[in-house]
Amino acid sequence: MNALHINGNDLTLEAVREVASAHDRRAVLLAPDAREAVDRARAVVDALVAGNHLAYAITTGVGKLSDVRIAGDQIRELQVNLVRSHAVGVGEALPIAETRAMMLLRANSLAKGYSGVRAIVIDTICEMLNRGVTPFVPSQGSVGASGDLAPLAHLALALIGEGECIDEKGARIPSGDALKRAQIKPLVLAAKEAVSLINGTQAMLAVGTLALLASETLVDSADVIAGMACDALQGTDTAFDERIHKVRPHRGQIHTAANLRRMLEGSQIRESHRDCGRVQDAYSLRCIPQVHGAVRDTLAHCREVFETEANSAVDNPLVFIGDHVGKDHVEKDHVEKGYVGTGASPVRAERSSAAGEGEIISGGNFHGEPVAFALDFLAIALSALAGISERRIERLVNPALSEGLPPFLAPGAGLNSGFMMPQVTAAALVSENKVLAHPASVDSITTSGNKEDFVSMGMTAANKLKRVVDNTRNVLAIEAMAAAQALDFYLHAEKPLKTSKRGQAAHAAIRSVCATMEKDRVMYQDFARLAELIASGKIAEIVR
Repeated sequence: MNALHINGNDLTLEAVREVASAHDRRAVLLAPDAREAVDRARAVVDALVAGNHLAYAITTGVGKLSDVRIAGDQIRELQVNLVRSHAVGVGEALPIAETRAMMLLRANSLAKGYSGVRAIVIDTICEMLNRGVTPFVPSQGSVGASGDLAPLAHLALALIGEGECIDEKGARIPSGDALKRAQIKPLVLAAKEAVSLINGTQAMLAVGTLALLASETLVDSADVIAGMACDALQGTDTAFDERIHKVRPHRGQIHTAANLRRMLEGSQIRESHRDCGRVQDAYSLRCIPQVHGAVRDTLAHCREVFETEANSAVDNPLVFIGDHVGKDHVEKDHVEKGYVGTGASPVRAERSSAAGEGEIISGGNFHGEPVAFALDFLAIALSALAGISERRIERLVNPALSEGLPPFLAPGAGLNSGFMMPQVTAAALVSENKVLAHPASVDSITTSGNKEDFVSMGMTAANKLKRVVDNTRNVLAIEAMAAAQALDFYLHAEKPLKTSKRGQAAHAAIRSVCATMEKDRVMYQDFARLAELIASGKIAEIVR
């Protein structure tokens, strides 16, 4: 696999997945043109420090302490103190994939050339990725205010050879030892580099990106599995008629309707009841395009937000040079007066010239609200995807609703309970999702001496989203097993009937990891294997 050359402008979410995977471990390098931009921005910072000018977080403290002047040798001491004091995370560590995604996203943002760090900072993060050095990053402790301060501080801590890393066996080892094994020299941070490393949204974005990619597989898989269930329940494809969806042209709805038509095309089961007297199906069948489609549109929106964020400069302050000076994007009065601090007594900064005129401007790009909203929206959408799936499971197992299928899909119902309890499990997961789908981003809590007085809670949204993804995948696994069981009854009936070719392909994939249930058996391992099958994308591929 070719190395990924980052420049801060065109990183794709798929590339994030490739680098995040500890198995693939795609190499990462700083692109030459990006290195030039990084060096130019760094020259502005060096000139400012050499001229003894004031600038927030460069020659001042941070947050509520932004009016405290830092000078001389204290600037280097400030870098270490900022990293150490902000590495206050608690709870379970982020998985290796999420941490690697966070590292790549942080490096890519710095590579954009507005952060004022030295290129060696980005190079060192890349080398850690390339040589499998993964910082230990606790998952809790961020309110998404100045971004994900605590998680990113744990990354920065490893960069300077302090804190802990996670080795390939999952054990925690001192970062100094991990860097030494990988022959990577710990960084000695220079002016501004600490705040540039710890300011940003990359922890919540890393978790969200991998969750989004998993969700895109889930919604395609859901179309396949729903098509199987619809056929098994003798549902009509009339509701999926293209004309219906063209007059309400939401892209996701049109896409899912097309998938369902393909899933039912050529099904003998469908043909067997074409002339029945039923006018229309229940919503969990008839409205699959409207529900799954809305989920698709939500995922598309979240992808746009995440892709934009992945290629954004999100620390503070930012360095603008020449044509890149973004006066149109800040308050004119703020720029003209030269204010770059953020305190009750703002400190003043003069323009610094080095290899061209530059300006350092303080703002709030680190605030996690855009990402937090998307994370919450994604959790809400997946909760609906799981919810409608559970309703189809209920119809498959409930003898009052299942169109003649055996009660609870059990051979010899009574002696065998069949799928009675799997529906209960699905119901439990769906109800848990309802709690987890409550948006974290509607909350805020004041921190940093009332300086950070409105925060995003984006990392909270990201952490609970992971559980929603897992729950939804498990609900779909249960529906997949139940739908396959239902189709088996048609195959073994007195007059056997086959589902469509795509339905047969899905059925075969399910049966490759989960046998037909001839009598009651322990099923939790079946669900785990089916969830893994869904995560692999093999079910989704049937309609891709």
